[in-house]
Amino acid sequence: MKKNVLLCVTGGIAVFKAAALTSKLVQNGFNVKVAMTKSATEFVTPLTFQALSRDRVYTNTFEEADPTKISHIDVADWADIVMVAPATANIIGKVANGIADDMVSTVLLKTTAPVFIAPAMNVHMYEHPAVQKNMETLRSYGYSFVEPNEGYLACGYEGKGRMAEPEDLLLKIQHFFYKQTNAVWQGKKIIVTAGPTRENIDPVRFFTNRSSGKMGYAIAEEAATRGADVTLISGPTNLQPPNQVEFVSVESANDMYEAVMENFGDADIVIKAAAVADYRPKQTYDQKMKKREGEWTIEMERTADILKTMGEKRTHQTLVGFAAESENIEMYAKGKLEKKRVDMICANSITEPGSGFQGDTNELVLYKKTGDVIHIPMTQKVEAAKSILDATMNIHMERQQ
Repeated sequence: MKKNVLLCVTGGIAVFKAAALTSKLVQNGFNVKVAMTKSATEFVTPLTFQALSRDRVYTNTFEEADPTKISHIDVADWADIVMVAPATANIIGKVANGIADDMVSTVLLKTTAPVFIAPAMNVHMYEHPAVQKNMETLRSYGYSFVEPNEGYLACGYEGKGRMAEPEDLLLKIQHFFYKQTNAVWQGKKIIVTAGPTRENIDPVRFFTNRSSGKMGYAIAEEAATRGADVTLISGPTNLQPPNQVEFVSVESANDMYEAVMENFGDADIVIKAAAVADYRPKQTYDQKMKKREGEWTIEMERTADILKTMGEKRTHQTLVGFAAESENIEMYAKGKLEKKRVDMICANSITEPGSGFQGDTNELVLYKKTGDVIHIPMTQKVEAAKSILDATMNIHMERQQ
């Protein structure tokens, strides 16, 4: 069932971010209604929000489109959650002191839904004792705040006052609903590894693989969205780390081994989606190797087997590994499942079109230690991540019984 989000928009340059948030909410399956103050309409027109939300925009307390309903009462009751973004010092002061003189302030005093407030203003305004006092008053009433970011402000100042980014606000809203419907994820410590590793030969050359990190990053982002405490350990990629995760950047297989083992003891779940090098050069060079006559032979040695080590050391942890294969996928996946002592292997073909490295889609087969098999048809990696996490949590809960 879709959830209802009421977005209250007040006057400030960050109104353009509220438009972006509206679009993201709709794209993520929320029903969205927008209420605007008169000053907000000076920055972006109500028509923009109407087009993005696909619903009417509330701007006038006395405009009653449906004579059988009182608009500010009806929309306040409709909301499952209210987000005020951007929230000016003016609206914060009004609501803290019980003033209701326009559509937004009236709705905010009427609604019984949880309210999140995303301030946006000049740094000195934000730090003013009156504003801080009003914010404390609202906190005491049960309102939640999404802290503004620091940086360059539209007024030319540097400091705290930039409204949180639309992606962060979307995540706050998703977290709120996930806490209601996915309580099992709350407080779970999850390690996700992603991307390739690089094994240096000299200052110029290295061995690596074709992993883009997209699958691991999608898993980490979805786990964070569900409310888990996520540590993403990633080799070199071109991806932006997801919001709300602890990000650890590594380069070599040994770097990843050390980072994983450092965090392993406290983890509840580990999902090893990284494509870690199996071999590294036995000898490396501090200076660039120059061209020379004849062949150049590079002797290789094994790297530490991270997943196998975790399988041997684990106590309470649920372990999930990946198997990217070009042939005999089922045989290799089941062999890895037993040899590595893990709970599930997510196997995929690296030769099938649309599956495997670098692309945005994947097709996987999940092999569980219990013998169960789950097929994830070709889909976007962000969607596949959801199925992987659902299966992982089912295993984790079964282990706890």
